[in-house]
Amino acid sequence: MQEPLLGAEGRDYDTFPEKPPPSPGERTRVGVLQNKRVFLATFAAVLGNFSFGYALVYTSPVIPALEQSSDPNLNLTKTQASWFGSVFTLGAAAGGLSAMVLNDLLGRKLSIMFSAVPSAAGYALMAGAHGLWMLLLGRMLTGFAGGLTAACIPVYVSEIAPPSVRGALGATPQLMAVFGSLSLYALGLLLPWRWLAVAGEGPVLVMVLLLSCMPNSPRFLLSKGRDTEALQALAWLRGADADTRGEFEQIQDTVQRQSSPLSWAEARDPHMYRPVVIALLMRFLQQLTGITPILVYLQSIFDSTAVLLPPKDDAAIVGAVRLLSVLIAALTMDLAGRKVLLFVSAAGMFAANLTLGLYVHFGPKSLAPNSTVGLEHAALAGTEQPLATPTSYLTLVPLLATMLFIMGYAMGWGPITWLLMSEILPLRARGVASGLCVLVSWLTAFALTKSFLLVTNAFGLQAPFFFFAAVCLVNLAFTGCCVPETKGRSLEQIESFFRTGRRSFLR
Repeated sequence: MQEPLLGAEGRDYDTFPEKPPPSPGERTRVGVLQNKRVFLATFAAVLGNFSFGYALVYTSPVIPALEQSSDPNLNLTKTQASWFGSVFTLGAAAGGLSAMVLNDLLGRKLSIMFSAVPSAAGYALMAGAHGLWMLLLGRMLTGFAGGLTAACIPVYVSEIAPPSVRGALGATPQLMAVFGSLSLYALGLLLPWRWLAVAGEGPVLVMVLLLSCMPNSPRFLLSKGRDTEALQALAWLRGADADTRGEFEQIQDTVQRQSSPLSWAEARDPHMYRPVVIALLMRFLQQLTGITPILVYLQSIFDSTAVLLPPKDDAAIVGAVRLLSVLIAALTMDLAGRKVLLFVSAAGMFAANLTLGLYVHFGPKSLAPNSTVGLEHAALAGTEQPLATPTSYLTLVPLLATMLFIMGYAMGWGPITWLLMSEILPLRARGVASGLCVLVSWLTAFALTKSFLLVTNAFGLQAPFFFFAAVCLVNLAFTGCCVPETKGRSLEQIESFFRTGRRSFLR
């Protein structure tokens, strides 16, 4: 009797051949194709972070130029320069405060688009400035836009991204902010300060045009009872061939359980306040590492220390290193995990700040100190330092240490703090809490940026670096004790962990 075909062996009778498992390259290609719309929506949103990074460091090349301006209405004193550098953070704090309302009132997408109005107005004021008030108002408006986008964009990205790529996409806000800063440093070598402001208008316009074609967050739409729009948005983001019903039902169930307004009694529940407190402390400690004053006064710091290369070139090199470091973090965040990168980041920043403090205290002094913002008094205060020669390799230490600091920050405490904020905050409090985090962050940044010059003039430039180094040790302890690992988990699983305390969710 002849053997049935289904039981036959060999290639000719292999009716249902087994498919070999896909290779890593094939899985990557499939993932890219499935998530290409998510990538496009993310890119449209994070153009707001590009503008934020550009505006943040705008003062780095502009303050030295204005201090030498022949126009008496624009020639900045040391006090005026400190206000021009720090008022951005006050605007960012106000933007974070407004996000507490706009995030849940307009939605994530429309709030990001709304930020284009103060951003464009601020750049226009600085480009056409004829007095200090126009510079300060323009700086504050761009800061307001930056604070608003800082609160809204991470939430939008985390809510549209699937868990498999949320870590990488969660690093893109910081990545684009860094790219914006690098673009400013590079253009600062070529353009006068007014044209730097004009160039800042471009990304704002492109962001509005692209975002107008993107969907809103499905979670936000569900929270407003717009279920049909939410399903359409999710289907568009995942692609026509994706089965979104299971994911939609999971999100819908979570939103329905949290649809009622948050009461004061519920706010005191540990599963509500614990993630909010962790996010707030992370943003507070992130700023205490010294990142904002170092970026704002980067060229001035190099002017006030003995450096081998011109300060403008040093600033551009640091910007490039920062961009490369965030790229590395984006690629490794879903492989190494959040906590590992936070540990490496804090350790690197500690070593860099300690090195900078020791160099300023014991190292050579600048042969031709620049009067910019008075930092040279700090660098030389109370120490007998040998003169540096232009070819001395010891004068590479400030550049290398700053590169290490920026690398450490950009690989961990920079992008991961933004990502974790959007991951661990409970949905019911996400809009308000994200705005509160930005408010705390930028009020801290303002206090540090404004006091940086006072401290350096009173105690020496080494004093703030020693303080920043001590904060980095606190960051190491905080990461070990309080920060959960969220790699590869959905937002619903992370919220269940805080609700139940079951660590199995996060393993």
